[in-house]
Amino acid sequence: MADTTCKCFTRGVSPFETMTVRGELETVDLPIEESAVDALLSVTPAAVDPAPTLSYCRNVFVPLTTACRYTCTYCTYFDPPGSASVLSLEDVRDICRRGAEAGCTEALFTFGDDPDGRYTAIHEQLASWGYESIHEYLRAACVVALEEGLLPHSNPGDQTREQLALVADVNASMGVMLETTANVDAHAGPRQKSPAQRLRTIRNAGELDVAFTTGILVGIGEDWRDRAESLLSIATLHERYGHIQEVIVQPVVDNERWDGGTPDLETLRRVTAMARVALPDDVSVQVPPNLAPARELVDCGIDDLGGVSPVTDDHINPDYAWPALSELEAVAETAGVPLRERLPIYDRFLPPAYRNETPVEGDAEDVTDEENADDAALGYEADDAALEDDSGSRSNAAAGEERQWISPRIEAALEAADGYERD
Repeated sequence: MADTTCKCFTRGVSPFETMTVRGELETVDLPIEESAVDALLSVTPAAVDPAPTLSYCRNVFVPLTTACRYTCTYCTYFDPPGSASVLSLEDVRDICRRGAEAGCTEALFTFGDDPDGRYTAIHEQLASWGYESIHEYLRAACVVALEEGLLPHSNPGDQTREQLALVADVNASMGVMLETTANVDAHAGPRQKSPAQRLRTIRNAGELDVAFTTGILVGIGEDWRDRAESLLSIATLHERYGHIQEVIVQPVVDNERWDGGTPDLETLRRVTAMARVALPDDVSVQVPPNLAPARELVDCGIDDLGGVSPVTDDHINPDYAWPALSELEAVAETAGVPLRERLPIYDRFLPPAYRNETPVEGDAEDVTDEENADDAALGYEADDAALEDDSGSRSNAAAGEERQWISPRIEAALEAADGYERD
């Protein structure tokens, strides 16, 4: 196993606070200006404007396996060795078919980090089906979802560049929660979750031009400076690669394994506003409506309510049911804005022929000079040197190119989804 360490913002050393990610001959430096952290810490909900629209996506939750190499103290998703199994492709097809019949567009694939690397039984079960790794199996499961008319969005945890590349062309988008750049006790255990590995996964996705979702988990032992640094780290990676489509602000919630409490409303309002200010306008800010009081956060800059399912439970938070569409409509009505349905891949990542043709006033394209100045004050203005990847080539975002490539498999699924209701 690679020696992966994270030097998280050693304070008072230089004008720049640097997170260094090392492992498997890779190094990533994320320079964060101390002034940007201080500026973000001063943000309140009064500093942001409500979004002009709210969006959501209909999905089905497909938990390929509940095995995970980590044992985070707030997580009810993982099962201990001997209790976890793998969904068969027949089960995957049944879930996806029911989702398609209910009008869903997304198949949300989840499993614990590297389960076949820790659980012998999981590895043996996959091998008996002819697969060498969980990622080979994920690829097959994504193909099943595409055959049933759904667009895959996979959240497989920490990912090497090779693992991501294996499944990228059969996913409309992918994701992993950064959670926090801090080393917190909630991640403790014999195999502690590493912020460095999470950041490297986000960077790997950027290098492969994968439309990506990430987020922070609020209330697991991090402090306010950790929250600011986490958000600015995501913003920095997006400025390099232009691949982050949304950032989730998710509170930890009480469950059978976590009794440490959940953040209060004031905390959630402030950190949501911080997310909106920290991130470029072309990155959506989402709160999960089954875990967060969305009605009380709509004036803090959120523009998305995430994926909700009319078919399956939230298998990561089974005690917290998805809201009905009527509840999402009520949230939008409270905000006085329209609610529109979206795909798991945001319009701006699609070739023009597949985009929603009803732009909303205030969308990301309408960026003013004053807003650009605000971006510069937060320390993530464009810098040619910083926007080069490790090979020295410019990413699509850095070069100002319009992202128009999409794999033939996803394009075929988009053709089939062309008639879904988005407005």
